[in-house]
Amino acid sequence: MCKVHCYMFNSDAALQFNGDKPSADNMQSPIQSNQNKVYVIMNWDIFLLHPYHTAVGCILIIAFLYQVYFYFMIARPLRSKPKARLATDNVPEAPSAGVDAPGVSVIICARNEGENLSHYLLSLLNQDYPLYEVIVVDDGSGDDTSIVVERQMAHDSRLHLTFVPKEARVRSTKKLGITLAAKAAQYDYLLLTDADCRPASSQWISRMMSGFDKEGVEIVLGYGAYFERRGVLNQMIQYDTLFNSLHYLGCALAHRPYMGVGRNLAYKKELFFRSGTFSDQMHLRSGDDDLLVNKIATRNNTAVVLDYEATTWSVPKSTWREWWLQKRRHLSVSPHYKARAKWHLAIEPLTRFLFYSATIALITLFILMPIGPIWQWSLIGLSPFAFRLLLQWAVLHRAERRLKHKPIWIGVIIWDILLPVFTAVLMMSRKTYKQYRW
Repeated sequence: MCKVHCYMFNSDAALQFNGDKPSADNMQSPIQSNQNKVYVIMNWDIFLLHPYHTAVGCILIIAFLYQVYFYFMIARPLRSKPKARLATDNVPEAPSAGVDAPGVSVIICARNEGENLSHYLLSLLNQDYPLYEVIVVDDGSGDDTSIVVERQMAHDSRLHLTFVPKEARVRSTKKLGITLAAKAAQYDYLLLTDADCRPASSQWISRMMSGFDKEGVEIVLGYGAYFERRGVLNQMIQYDTLFNSLHYLGCALAHRPYMGVGRNLAYKKELFFRSGTFSDQMHLRSGDDDLLVNKIATRNNTAVVLDYEATTWSVPKSTWREWWLQKRRHLSVSPHYKARAKWHLAIEPLTRFLFYSATIALITLFILMPIGPIWQWSLIGLSPFAFRLLLQWAVLHRAERRLKHKPIWIGVIIWDILLPVFTAVLMMSRKTYKQYRW
């Protein structure tokens, strides 16, 4: 049997280990000669003799601990068994026509979305829910958006069309459109999605409304996915969407909601008007979803629905330029978040950056300034990286299975490193693009 013995060097002893049995002169306790024994030599003075290694190692440990906390505690709800706050697998069946169900007004803002509406509008009108309407807001379209909607209105009385006045002098006509639709809505619950979105099932409305079953809930956050396409860009979009969902949905489940996505978002009409609608946000082009949720969501009035049947699927951007502009538009309102939300948004990418940087720096120091066998210390430096990667794969894989996402394996490492860099560049960009009013 192989035995392991630990010995402490005296403070004046040199730290050298060449594979031979240590000398008894440098030990605080005697040893016996035995070829089956493995000697592990430790010297606490090493941390004082090598301050650079120690400093980088401390940074690595702190960043590693937060990353583990993130995947175990914040992202954990998306991979674990649903609990009371998570309205998901055990939700009731869709109410039949004779059941008293609250009415729902589905709101879609559309600009030049005639083609998408012709493909996806029917999926909204074929929902298995007894009492709802669909309101399409034409926001200055130059295509056949209104014609597509009016053609369908002739066959379904639940579909309605309204317009944003062309003379409206506001920075965000989409926010104005949502407000107009909310005022025209017949029902007390508003469910928002986009014109290029398709619900995953005919139970979409029913599943999202199940989030309001708990007393006090006024906001329900759903998952908005993107259609899977071939190519590197789409793989990055898939990872970015899934990871962001782990973050903001995980925080909401931890009673710290800070945002939602307009592709799949529901709230009570009374809350919308009680909070002042977008009156304090009309000077911002974006933020009709995330900034609104950041303002009105509390630890007790927000629920999350992760049932796959409550998912919406959207058309992803097809060019890097389109994605870049969309990403910058989404990030443009983050400086207006509450202070606590900014902290949640900043701490994860910051510790991720420090984690990768410290791992590389520590291994480099072990090579350039060795303090023992290089392979042993390099292995120590890579151990946190390997553990985090396995944990990340496990969490993402479980989330992918629940949400029926295509698995992302090798791409996890690539996009996990590159996306924070892209985000930092976008956040530092000061240019404004006037063509984006949404």
